[in-house]
Amino acid sequence: MSTERSAPYGRSMQKQSSRLAIGAAGVTVVLWASAFVSIRSAGEAYSPGALALGRLLAGALVLGAVLLVRREGLPPRAAWPGIVVSGLLWFGVYMVVLNWGEQEVDAGTAAMVVNIGPILIALLGARFLGESLPPRLIAGMAVSFAGAVTVGLSMSRTSSGAHASVLGVLLCVLAAIAYAGGVVAQKPALAHGSALQVTGFGCLVGAVACLPFAGQLIDEAGRAPLSATLNMVYLGVFPTALAFTTWAYALARTTAGRMGATTYAVPALVVLLAWLFLGELPGLLTLGGGALCLAGVAVSRSRPRPSPATGTAEST
Repeated sequence: MSTERSAPYGRSMQKQSSRLAIGAAGVTVVLWASAFVSIRSAGEAYSPGALALGRLLAGALVLGAVLLVRREGLPPRAAWPGIVVSGLLWFGVYMVVLNWGEQEVDAGTAAMVVNIGPILIALLGARFLGESLPPRLIAGMAVSFAGAVTVGLSMSRTSSGAHASVLGVLLCVLAAIAYAGGVVAQKPALAHGSALQVTGFGCLVGAVACLPFAGQLIDEAGRAPLSATLNMVYLGVFPTALAFTTWAYALARTTAGRMGATTYAVPALVVLLAWLFLGELPGLLTLGGGALCLAGVAVSRSRPRPSPATGTAEST
């Protein structure tokens, strides 16, 4: 095949890979947004640690079955440091402290505080992964963060019985730090293992770390209503097993900073889902904040026009 023919073919494959990565990120964002509704429901019957363990066990079982069917086996040795660190921080610490934090502060405050995570991801990615901070990414993150703050403030004003505590805010900050650290640790592992391997064994590491909550899970499962248990299983199968795998697939094909910025769409979708499933009618300020979140994601994911001289563009 000549160079003239192979170049368009290569660009076509690159565009297809980029579209698949964007689609995978979209699946992740939608499912993670739905998790907020399920966590609220399941959290009425399960304590933070028990809910995290139940969710991780369900996710690990599904991912383990898929790994066996696909016969992918164990990840390479070089992938394990990132898998262990991301498993402990993101699958373990993040899920427990976020569940706990949402019991101490209202949903708006939690969403606003946790959304410092993408900023931390971009900064840590630049520091430890050598990723660049292009102007469009910075501008998009600024717009989305303003939208997240707007959504958080509007929801905290309208939530009935909402309360906030210093402990809750600190827990949400810790969740954001664990989330950012987990993402940055996961990125190098994806250079050695598949998205399914990195996600599956990371989920297993998180489940093992949460085993001290096994007694609570067994006790609470015996008293919990079926709806709460089903929500816990849903959290494990879809927002964990499926969404974390599609996240890893997309992360392997872009920078940690860009992927982090994509999750700013979550607060906007949470508002919509809360309206549909919880009957929480959003106000104009909330809708405006959601629009800012989506606009910021669009800016951060956009690419400058190709230079007439080189015909190159910023990577996704």
